[in-house]
Formats: sequence, C-alpha cells, structure tokens
Amino acid sequence: MEFLKTLGIKDKNPGCSTGLKWNETTDQGELKIHSPATSEHIATVYQSSAEDYDKVIKTAEEAFKHWRKVPAPKRGEIVRQIGLKLREYKDPLGRLVSYEMGKSLQEGWGEVQEMIDICDFAVGQSRQLYGFTMHSERPNHRMYDQYHALGIVGTISAFNFPVAVWAWNAMIAAVCGDVNLWKPASKVPLTAIACQNIVGEVLKENDLPEGIFSLIVGSGRTIGEKMLNDTRVPLVSLTGSTAVGRHAAQVIAKRLGKYILELGGNNAIILTPDADLPMSIPPIVFGAVGTAGQRCTSTRRLIIHESIYEKVKDSVVKGYGSLKIGDPLDEKNHMGPLIDKGAVETMMDALEKVKKEGGNILLGGEKLSGEGYESDCYVTPAIVEAENHYEIVQEETFAPILYLIKYSGTVESAIEIHNGVVQGLSSSIFTNNMQEAETFLSAWGSDCGIANVNIGTSGAEIGGAFGGEKETGGGRESGSDAWKTYMRRQTNTINFGKELPLAQGIKFDI
Repeated sequence: MEFLKTLGIKDKNPGCSTGLKWNETTDQGELKIHSPATSEHIATVYQSSAEDYDKVIKTAEEAFKHWRKVPAPKRGEIVRQIGLKLREYKDPLGRLVSYEMGKSLQEGWGEVQEMIDICDFAVGQSRQLYGFTMHSERPNHRMYDQYHALGIVGTISAFNFPVAVWAWNAMIAAVCGDVNLWKPASKVPLTAIACQNIVGEVLKENDLPEGIFSLIVGSGRTIGEKMLNDTRVPLVSLTGSTAVGRHAAQVIAKRLGKYILELGGNNAIILTPDADLPMSIPPIVFGAVGTAGQRCTSTRRLIIHESIYEKVKDSVVKGYGSLKIGDPLDEKNHMGPLIDKGAVETMMDALEKVKKEGGNILLGGEKLSGEGYESDCYVTPAIVEAENHYEIVQEETFAPILYLIKYSGTVESAIEIHNGVVQGLSSSIFTNNMQEAETFLSAWGSDCGIANVNIGTSGAEIGGAFGGEKETGGGRESGSDAWKTYMRRQTNTINFGKELPLAQGIKFDI
C-alpha cells in the first residue's frame, strides 16, 4: 500500500534505532506482522538483541549529556517541529495505525491527532517548568525548589494505542530534558518504526545527536526485562495488563527506580433518574465499542437506576443496531476487528462464563465471517444483563462486552456498586442533579483517577493528567503537572548574609 512506502516501511525492517541509525541484527527472530483486518502479511521486523539494547542505552546516555544542557524552550522548539512533521504524515500514519492495529480509520487519524496535540502542549510546557520559593526560618536566607532532567525514560507501550501513548511520554520527557527509549508492543511495531522515521527527519534537520529518541523492538524476556532491571533507566512508563504491571513494579522498586503504570480498567457509567438519556446513549455506545472495546478507558459496566432500566436497555440495544462493522480503512465502519484470534477467544470465554454465572446475553457475541470479514478477528459487540459481583464482571475483558447492572435507591448505592471492583481508571455519571454530580466527584464518590459528569469514560483530553488508582497502577501521564514525574526535584537554600546560624541553636567555638 502507498502509505507504507510513504512512511518508510519496507518488506523487512530493522528493529532498533538511535534516531539516526538503524541496527543490522537479523539473528534474533522475525516478527511477521499481519493486519487483523484482512490477515494480509504487511511486513517483517527483525527483533533486537541484548547487545543492541546495551548499545542503544550507551548512545542514549551520551545524548542525555547534551540534551539536558539545551534550554528547555529550545527543546520545545524541536518538539514543535515533530508536531509539524506529524501533521504532514497524519493521513498515512493514521492509515497504518488502523491497518496494523485494526481500529477504525477515524480513530487512527484521531490517535495521530493526539500526538500532534501533546506536541503542542509540550511546547507550551517547555516554558513552564516551574518551581516554588519558600520563606526561610533563618535570616538572610532564601529557599526554592527546582526541577532537573532525570535521564533516560523507558516507554513500554501496548498494542491498543500503538503511537499516542509513546508521544504522551516522549514529548513531555523531551522538553524536560530527558531522552526516550521506546519498546513498542510486538503486535504493532510498524507504527513505531514509522514514528522513528518521522522523528529522525527532525533530528537530522537540526543536526542533533543520535539517542534523544531511540527505538528497540524485541521480546519482553530479552528487552523488556533488561529495561525493568536497568539502573541506567531511572523511569519506566509501562502500559499493559495489571499482571504485567505488578511484575514491573516489583522489579523496578527493587532497584528503587521510578515508574508510571497504566494498567487495567473496569470503567462504569452511572445513569440516574435525572440523566439526559438522549445525550447519554451515543457516548455509551462509543465507549463500549470504540477500538472494539480494546481501550483501557472502554465502558464495560452500565449502572442503571431501576426506574429507567428498561428504557435505557432498549435505547442501547437500538444504538447497537446502527453500528457498522468491517474493514477499518473504510470510513463508513464504526468498528473493526479485535487484535488477533486470541482476543476473540478471550471474549467468547468471558461470555460463556457470564452465562454460567446467571447473566443474560441480550445482543451480540458472535464471530463474523464471510464477505467483508477477511480475517477471523471480527465479532459483534455484546450487551449482557449481569450483576456486579459476578467473577467475570469483576475482571477486565479487553473486548466489546457491555454489562448492564440495575441499582435501586440513591446515588450512593450506585457509587458503591461502581467502586466495587479492583480497577480504578475512568468513570462517569449522567445526571442533571447537581447534588448527585457533586457526590460522585467528592472524596466519598468515584474512586477512579478520572471522574466525568455527563460525558463518557472513553478517552481523555491531553490537557489533564491521565491515569488511575487501585490496580490501574496509580501513575499519571500527559497533561496538568504530570511533567514533574519526568524530572528530579531539588530544594535549594542560599545564604546571602555574612553569618551562618546553625539549626536548633547549635554553636561551635571554632
């Protein structure tokens, strides 16, 4: 396809780059990438070796020595240029995201737009890396705190957002003076290679050293574990399952490193009797089926007051009836395939479990085949009547399954159900009742890192810090003051007087 050529994707691609150079390792195995939409072979990527990793790290260490001395606004200028390049390549890169990952073309373009937006945000942030001044208890002393670059930031991204999550981390880290080493998901390395080619153009045009933005494709056992254990990587940002995140946290904590973990979500929307139902249905449907339910912010539970339950159920079922499923590169389709056959089987297993526990499948949950479904990864999204305590409802199934859960009583009863899972990423309530809305946002309301009123759970603006609580990991990326995670904080005291009073009145006769 033409967009592959435009992005520099070849039939066989090296899997390691320092931004200006690509490695030549070919003996560590090949990743043969097929589109989940068509099963067509797209290209091959050579996996990297442990030796490649060490070379990249050493190059990144040298780059950091240069990059941290570049004034932050000038670092922001480089990020600005990356944003401009992404604008040039938005169409082909968005198409590759859809083709390699399977999300709809609108979502593919939207993901690239997120990259552009975070570049714009980071440019402004480069002039706002603020510290604070404090009054000293000692005369003629001044205290303040400031933030310094941390070093190498390792980004381990997941398949469902193959480029945006890297940009959230890499662009903020870059303006902070850090360099970035990216390990993309092995299911979607081509989009990462395309991004590395784009960034490489900017590095060359500005005569910058290699190693500021690096890429390494390889197995978790070989490359991922080295990154987690590497004291030369002070911060690792990882997006993945809770099980993977728990392992990463233990390994990194053992060496007293820093981490950002973006893990599972079991996101719910509460619908109270005061909800504006016509406004709520579209975000509910999109939240449940967007990216084929493979977002960490996907809507998985719909908690509905009993007085409006039947009406909401009918409206959601009707909304699903208008969905178009098929080739994600066809703009008319709302939903593409799941990432692979394993994801399909996981969905089918979940539906079998919920039936055994007493759930009622209202709609969907079938495998699709025939004309227009050229791979085995297409399914119909499912709507299931269930109860919150079901074991399978307590889990995050990375697939388009929406559980309808009935509640009675006050909004506090709904919030208790809402919070009754181990995950804590995104949440929402639809209500025109101010007391209900404020209760949901209070300290005794939603226990998630993201809480919304009258908008859905899916997605987030880059201007706000993104992340969750409980088994979602507790890290924060993207906007607000998330930049502080990518820097080391330092408190400074300056004595501008002619005497040095010691603490607690201690005196030495010297």
